[in-house]
Amino acid sequence: MADFALREIDITEIENVKIGSAEDIEHATGCTVIICEDGMPAGIDVRGGGPASRESELLNPCATTDVIHAVLLSGGSAYGLDAAGGVMEYLSEKGIGFPVGNMHVPLVCQSCIFDLLFVSDEVKPDKAMARQACINAEKNRPTQGNVGAGAGASVGKICGFDNVTNSGLGIYAVQLGELKVGAVVSVNAMGDVYDFETGKLLAGARKPDGSGFADSEKVLYENFLKNPLTPPSNTNTTIGAIITNARFDKAKLNKIASMGQNGLARSIRPVHTMSDGDTVYALSVGNVEADVNTVGTLASHVMACAIRNAVLNCGSFHGFPGAQDMI
Repeated sequence: MADFALREIDITEIENVKIGSAEDIEHATGCTVIICEDGMPAGIDVRGGGPASRESELLNPCATTDVIHAVLLSGGSAYGLDAAGGVMEYLSEKGIGFPVGNMHVPLVCQSCIFDLLFVSDEVKPDKAMARQACINAEKNRPTQGNVGAGAGASVGKICGFDNVTNSGLGIYAVQLGELKVGAVVSVNAMGDVYDFETGKLLAGARKPDGSGFADSEKVLYENFLKNPLTPPSNTNTTIGAIITNARFDKAKLNKIASMGQNGLARSIRPVHTMSDGDTVYALSVGNVEADVNTVGTLASHVMACAIRNAVLNCGSFHGFPGAQDMI
């Protein structure tokens, strides 16, 4: 794809959007916020069987509102859903949102990963942490790895939590002509993560004897032969957002979010299981004319690249090895 005008850019080169993270490193949890103060049309696609989410119905094309003001990605599982209130308070104090009497009501959608077992369940993302993410978003210098919504992420849980590989938050963006498309993703999958371009296994379930990766698909099939009715635990979810400066309405953004899920399918095996809550948002923050098929195809590409970055930016963390230690 590098042989023509498509080029990698910093995601901060996409105008009208700010990204910030806050985390508790000691307890390995955090949140990442994506803010568009002017409001942004948004879509969503949920493929996993166990999502933890907030205000998703706003993104239904039949819903009244045309825009939202922020998306919050966080840890904490369902407990983390309280954190969105901190984003609402922060934006409302800045006069962002729909005017209602003497106040403003910003619309904030949220999805959470299950990170309660990575270190402990003593700390979950809350309003204060989300507010700090908003403050950090003003600097608009997002980083990758064990930060924000990826602070407590891990992959390859099918062999038990003692045998996971550390994962994190990944970011990637490209430009094609005037069109810009980027992705932010927290990778907390039951399955293994592969380099979608080379097929190389980067992170996933580790063999209990420490001799390398176990191959989660193979383990899934072996477990079936032992007990066909025993599903893996529901402690997984990959959540992310596609951000583009192209102008789209909610209906087309829902399609772009759907195509963005192909980035997960290209990178994670197995994926979209009943033990995952895989969720992808699509956000329009500009007015560039673009074809939905082109943007959707780029959405899949940048999401796969962001997933790769999520694991490659992680080393050993809280006693769990990362891809930097394994490959």
